[in-house]
Amino acid sequence: MNFADLGLCKPLLETLEALGYDTPSPIQAKAIPHVLAGKDVMAAAQTGTGKTAGFTLPVLQRLSASTKPSGKGNQVRALVLTPTRELAAQVAQSVETYGEKLNTKAVVVFGGVKINPQMQRLRGGADVLIATPGRLLDLHNQNAVRFDNLEVLILDEADRMLDMGFIHDIRRIIKLMPKKRQTLLFSATFSADIRALAQSIVHEPVEVSVSPPNSTVELVEQSLIAVEKTDKTMVLTRLIKENDWFQVLVFSRTKHGANRLVKQLLAKGIEASAIHGNKSQGARTKALAEFKASKIRVLVATDIAARGIDIDQLPHVVNFDLPQVAEDYVHRIGRTGRAGASGEAVSLVGHDEFKLLKDIERLIKKQIPRVQLDGYEPLNDLPNSSSDFSERKQTKSAPKRGGGNAPSGGKKRRSNRGGGPSAGPRPARPGRNARRSKASKKVTKQSESGNR
Repeated sequence: MNFADLGLCKPLLETLEALGYDTPSPIQAKAIPHVLAGKDVMAAAQTGTGKTAGFTLPVLQRLSASTKPSGKGNQVRALVLTPTRELAAQVAQSVETYGEKLNTKAVVVFGGVKINPQMQRLRGGADVLIATPGRLLDLHNQNAVRFDNLEVLILDEADRMLDMGFIHDIRRIIKLMPKKRQTLLFSATFSADIRALAQSIVHEPVEVSVSPPNSTVELVEQSLIAVEKTDKTMVLTRLIKENDWFQVLVFSRTKHGANRLVKQLLAKGIEASAIHGNKSQGARTKALAEFKASKIRVLVATDIAARGIDIDQLPHVVNFDLPQVAEDYVHRIGRTGRAGASGEAVSLVGHDEFKLLKDIERLIKKQIPRVQLDGYEPLNDLPNSSSDFSERKQTKSAPKRGGGNAPSGGKKRRSNRGGGPSAGPRPARPGRNARRSKASKKVTKQSESGNR
């Protein structure tokens, strides 16, 4: 199958040919015909499989085939909502690239920058407006944009757009839209709660999916290193230096944690920068541009800021902290292994993160391979998750002691030996004296109580 078989118009086909695209991805092949037919669509596919083109191409064709309605000059015909500024900029670039031969006017608006230039660009209206929810509401409150003639509403990264962090803004925006419209929801994941909520804003949607729900890309090699929380920075530094990693996207759970990690990496001679909600738009744009150009070695990001980071052949993703929401793991590691390329995702997991790990492994229905890093063995072994990854509620009983790779609560002595990651059995150690055993118990108690 090629793009011509999907019913795309000649200008779009010529643009795709000039860009070197001839074969649609599975999600594009399934979604584009339904969008062209004017149906509401809920599309789920793994990150990096071409979802943006899956809605951009058919929407541009539908707009070019219809007559621009008359009315006040600040009308918008198609609205794309995204959760982050970076994703908004990425989608805007795609719209401009694909719509080059269609004489399409696209405008992108988001917070963190002055609003007046955006208001000026909206004078005369726009065929496609790409926006983050907060800035869109600001512009509407100042009468800078109208939706009387809106034809299509698109929610990109729909799961994040509809979660509790955005739902109130989304509901306010939906009330501004005409009831007669086409609504498209594209995302990598659709949880049951998100699916139920989405049903309230779409009308008889066609659901398309090219992979099992919440699955991860097979080309991404996943691994897990059990480590004490206080050793994570040293482990990350060692992985980067010993393996000569040149482009590493690291996920931190908090903004302050991201800033702290950057300072620690810089002190160890590793070029790094952070990207999160507290950073100005200029700082975020600069950090992302330098990372893409390989001017910095490590980019530390929070989950929200990372949506929309699209880097060709990004080789390494590291979960410095596991995400609080299991679905975010799928989005995180989906930053690598994009468009058929291979990638590596490593998670540094402390004993206090085991519940988060269980949620992730139950979601993706597989156990992440454990890798041992000599010299940084945790004081407490990280138990294995249950081999049953069904959706039923798990019991809260602790794993049994001994046997296999799932001991619980065993105390270990740290090793100071060097060497890279090893999946082999741990070598025998000399006996411990009483003072070392007592110190280990003290450290273990602190690690268990100080991270709650």
